[in-house]
Amino acid sequence: MKKLRALALAAMLGLGQAASAQQADLAYYLPKEVNYNSSIPKPQDILGYQVGEWHVSHDQLVMYMRQIDQLSDRITLTEYGRTHENRPLYLLTITSPDNHKNIDKIKADHRKLTDPAQSASLNLKDMPAVVWMGYSVHGNEPSGSNAALLAVYHLAAAQGPEIDKLLKETVILLDPSINPDGLNRFAGWVNTHRGKNLVSDTNSAEFDEVWPRGRTNHYWFDLNRDWLPLQHPESRGRLAKFHEWKPNVLTDHHEMGTNATFFFQPGIPSRNHPLSPENGFKLTQKIGTYHAKALDKIGSFYYTEESYDDFYYGKGSTYPDVNGAVGILFEQASSRGHAQESVNGVLTFPFTIRNQFATTLSTLEAAQAMREELLAHQRDFYKQAYQESKSAPVKAYVFGSEKDKARAYHLAEIIRQHQIEVYRPKAAFTVNKTTYTPDNAYIIPTGQPQYKLIEAMFEKRTTFKDSLFYDISAWTFPLAFDLEHAALSSKDFKGNQLGEKVGAPARPAGELVGGKSDYAYVFEWHGYYAPRALNTLLERGIQAKVATDKFTTPEGKQYDYGTILIPVTGQPVSADQLQQLMQQVAAQNSLQVYAMRTGFTPKGIKLGSPMMRNLVQPKILMLIGDGVNSNDAGEAWHLLDNRFDIKPTLVKTNNFNRVNLSKYNVIVMSDGNYAALSKDKLRSWVQQGGTLVGMGDALRWLAESNIGNLSIKKNEGGASVRRSYADMGNDVGAQVIGGAIFETSLDLTHPLAYGYTDTQLPIFRSNTLFLEPSKNPYANPALYTANPLMAGYISKANLQLAKNSAAVDVSNLGAGKVIAMPDNPNFRAFWYGTNKLFLNSIFFGQIINNSAALADEEAHHE
Repeated sequence: MKKLRALALAAMLGLGQAASAQQADLAYYLPKEVNYNSSIPKPQDILGYQVGEWHVSHDQLVMYMRQIDQLSDRITLTEYGRTHENRPLYLLTITSPDNHKNIDKIKADHRKLTDPAQSASLNLKDMPAVVWMGYSVHGNEPSGSNAALLAVYHLAAAQGPEIDKLLKETVILLDPSINPDGLNRFAGWVNTHRGKNLVSDTNSAEFDEVWPRGRTNHYWFDLNRDWLPLQHPESRGRLAKFHEWKPNVLTDHHEMGTNATFFFQPGIPSRNHPLSPENGFKLTQKIGTYHAKALDKIGSFYYTEESYDDFYYGKGSTYPDVNGAVGILFEQASSRGHAQESVNGVLTFPFTIRNQFATTLSTLEAAQAMREELLAHQRDFYKQAYQESKSAPVKAYVFGSEKDKARAYHLAEIIRQHQIEVYRPKAAFTVNKTTYTPDNAYIIPTGQPQYKLIEAMFEKRTTFKDSLFYDISAWTFPLAFDLEHAALSSKDFKGNQLGEKVGAPARPAGELVGGKSDYAYVFEWHGYYAPRALNTLLERGIQAKVATDKFTTPEGKQYDYGTILIPVTGQPVSADQLQQLMQQVAAQNSLQVYAMRTGFTPKGIKLGSPMMRNLVQPKILMLIGDGVNSNDAGEAWHLLDNRFDIKPTLVKTNNFNRVNLSKYNVIVMSDGNYAALSKDKLRSWVQQGGTLVGMGDALRWLAESNIGNLSIKKNEGGASVRRSYADMGNDVGAQVIGGAIFETSLDLTHPLAYGYTDTQLPIFRSNTLFLEPSKNPYANPALYTANPLMAGYISKANLQLAKNSAAVDVSNLGAGKVIAMPDNPNFRAFWYGTNKLFLNSIFFGQIINNSAALADEEAHHE
């Protein structure tokens, strides 16, 4: 009873403090010793409420930033991009008026720090430090963006010699909302559920936002994992500004669980990436003393070096480490609303904002005090990296694709955005039996300032100091894109092999070869955008067929499995209109489309063969909503909608049982738990001829529901041996596959492997679900090899499960198919190499031979 009374009293006191903070002026947040310019409007003057009283929406945030930009000579506002929902992304450049007058020279001189050929001549004593402040990359971690209101007001309005000195000696780049779409989604939810009187009960709807929640962007991607892949406009625009300035310090303001306190980096020392310099870690520790002092002053608890890491360079607080800067992660315990009960009492929204603002100021204090150290660190980082490149065994990396120039182009495009020099080969050359030509390949010499980042993107690391990872342990880009590639030693590479230097890579051209045909057109399935071309044709009612065997034309050109045939006769358009359409799809999709004059092929199947199978346009229902992994579902949606112009119908799991399924021929189930679905309804739909594509944990539900013939491998384990209780967290964590790359073997004759040319396919895995191979010898078009690990971490026990397991399983159910993939073929939108597996399931699941599927059904019922 005493405990309940104490909790009630704490709740009342917490709510009282919250109300006081929300109704008072900015004194709760701002330094008491600072005077402010009355001509600069406070946030409440523009928004109509106190900071922390409501969650700021993105349009309100923008309104305030625009107003301050108009009124302050310390601030310049720049739009650096637009989100998928067309919201503006803004960066504020904040410095002294004199620095603003000279900003282009300051920027140019600062960039010279990253050029070893120029950096030695710079006078660091006269250079300002550049500090990047980034807020709320996760939209439902809003204390950052709300603290940005205070940061901008303070930097625009504070008066006195201290702020003048700070603005003279620093250039502050402030991104008030890295994820506007997610921030707006979350603010709408919590503001809608806020009453006049705050309710802190954790059961309140205010703290239970609906799927997919506000963490992610429009397509449900975690933007804090996109700094390397650069698949979204938010990331591409932000990175361009990052490299335009090359900041010395970058802060990344996040939130964590409500029952925590406050975390600031460094993280766990053993989990830093080996390519990151030790001095960066030491500087982060030193900056941390400023955070500790600031949080002590306001009575906030905190910790550091006990969790999180700096391993994956695709995160906002880690990417700076491989670019000569210091990245700092802040994690504030989240109120997830306006005031919520926690083990530490009632956690109020204003309290979370105050901690973020306090560490914003402590970062600036540290950057100013450590200015020359930070500038020297950046200069020395690039000098040392360049020196390391001279003695490194790898002198260049080459990658390309003879059959699919689009994938190679997209990788080159990403690499160039990271300010890495890219070249075409001067002439064709052969390495490891693969020939690279000026037309299909790119070379990345390692002897350049971005040497460390090049290594980070191309390395295949399989040994680690620590077995726990906050994020993925491997991301080797040429493997992600499934490209032919090689690391070139001094024996293989000479500087005179470099041809044209690539600025902005040009998208590969496509063309209609042979002009108008009155017979047929064909295009191969190797091209990355071939599925988009096919979908465009099917959507316009054009009849299309797929070749289930090879053939050769009278001219001697060979066509592979999966070649698409478009007859001229029997179409809903004239021959002239079809020619124009084929020219259009060729150009838009970087394809070579060929005009055929005859169906009489001297080798292989004839064009009228029954092995030319008719295709039907996919009508896709994709399940989303409660129970579904929003990241994986978003990646599938983004691929179909944003990249291939395929229009899936998104259906919530709680509506599935009421939906008429007869209009769909494909259902996609991303990773998740589908307990709300009617098993009988789904099974009946498949039996009537539907193609069901399941991924990740959806397979567990399908197996339990007897939908498809799936058998999940189990780790039998051994005898239990007592271990130290203190090691339990590490022992359990070591069995997690946070993300690694594995080799699979493809059957290139199977419809799900159409378009691939190599039997080896790298697959990304981030779970511990392994499938037993089917007893049907035709039902596993992709199998893990006997030694599958290519890059990343996996425990010995999980490696044994992975060996020879099924990477794709196809089983028959009545007239339909169940296609099972334990891995995510669309991982974070940059795993281009396995996208084709997913797309082939959608387009070609319908033509998988029923006799093979029947053999599968019989094999499982022996």
